Amino acid sequence: MLHIRFHSGVLGRLLKSQAAFLGLLLCLAPAPGLTETLTDSDIAAQLAEAPPVINSTDEPAIDPADEPDANLVPVETELPPDSAASATSKPDSRVPRAEDLLVITPPQQSSTARFTDAFDAPAETAETVPSLSGLTEPSELYNVPIVMDSSVQSHIRYFNTSIRNRFEQWLLRLSRYRPLVENIFAEFHLPSDLVFLSLVESGFNPYAYSRAKATGPWQFMKGTAKVYGLRVDAYVDERRDPIKSTVAAARYLRDLYDLFGAWPLAMAAYNAGEGKVMRALQKAQAESFTDISKTRLIRRETKEYVPRFMAATIIAKNPNRYGFPQEASAPHQFEEVVVTRPLHFHAIANATGVPFSELRLLNPELRRDATPPGDDAYLLKVPVGTKAKVEQLLDRVPTYKFPREAKPQFASAGSRWYKVRVGDTLEKVSRRFRIPLKTLKTKNNLTGPTIRPGDFLVIGR
Repeated sequence: MLHIRFHSGVLGRLLKSQAAFLGLLLCLAPAPGLTETLTDSDIAAQLAEAPPVINSTDEPAIDPADEPDANLVPVETELPPDSAASATSKPDSRVPRAEDLLVITPPQQSSTARFTDAFDAPAETAETVPSLSGLTEPSELYNVPIVMDSSVQSHIRYFNTSIRNRFEQWLLRLSRYRPLVENIFAEFHLPSDLVFLSLVESGFNPYAYSRAKATGPWQFMKGTAKVYGLRVDAYVDERRDPIKSTVAAARYLRDLYDLFGAWPLAMAAYNAGEGKVMRALQKAQAESFTDISKTRLIRRETKEYVPRFMAATIIAKNPNRYGFPQEASAPHQFEEVVVTRPLHFHAIANATGVPFSELRLLNPELRRDATPPGDDAYLLKVPVGTKAKVEQLLDRVPTYKFPREAKPQFASAGSRWYKVRVGDTLEKVSRRFRIPLKTLKTKNNLTGPTIRPGDFLVIGR
């Protein structure tokens, strides 16, 4: 008989949330695909924490949907070298210290918290702004728990000094998509501050791609993306679509909260997977993220993920205090044109005058810079005000013939990506492509020596 001990209130939420339960099965037993039917014995086997299957051959089976294309860029978010060490460093004198800016009472998480409790932020999550120049400013309310501790302060300093220019770019890019994300989250009754989770995931870059094959602004893995209704194939990857991926992220986050009952745990599960967080809670006999973050049951990346989100939220909601300009990009707006055959962006641009760059910006989900074959009515996004012109000239655009797919090859010295094979180590890859080990780790945001077969490493520009 299988015995699993859950912390208070979790089992009921787990049974209530079917989508979260499917996600849990995926995380407990990662597999190349999800079978259409699951027997009781299958479920029991998955819950028994069966180890993931790794192909024993040197070249694992290749799914075209997993292969990175030329448009992708390495995910540019990474952890500071050592949060414990950096927490003791002095803050930059150009900006106020975080502890001088905010005095926040740590929220008291209740084991009976429900998803609906997040609609209105509890009072204990409010920030208190000290009196400045004898004036008392009104406090601003966070609608997710924010705690000011050494780890959060460390990440604030890291964003504000070490990668300040990059973080500024993230804020600028997010400004393009933030209104639509907030509208979608509002429809799902999610706290609006969760929009800043996309900053720590990808800097809201639709083309972001991690070595673990997570893709898009919300860094979905293919299995989870398909569970939440996203199309992922050789021609279309809706994990990159700002709207569709945000809807999927909203559904996933809603299910995670309904499963765990607390946003720090839900965010940790978004990063590590439901199964890992649930097992950590069970093994530690704990009920909070703070408890499991003090153990070795979750990875450092997950331990730092929640403080990192808190730091990004604090800066993003107080940009002036940290010296970040409040510039905003043009909002993500478009019109849609029905396309009945494969058309390439370059050909559309030549016939209609709509810039190729605009078509790519509005349609990041199209992996080949062309509408997919076999779709009788694909909705192509075009700039506002150009729909009528594009529809009028669409017949002049030649049909695009996709080149025959060559068998994927492992990277050569001039390639951008390298697919890790069984037996590879960072040292071997470093020697093979004559890249300094330190440079290789920096390019791939690696803090440790571990790489896994199937991972993609950046080896060139």
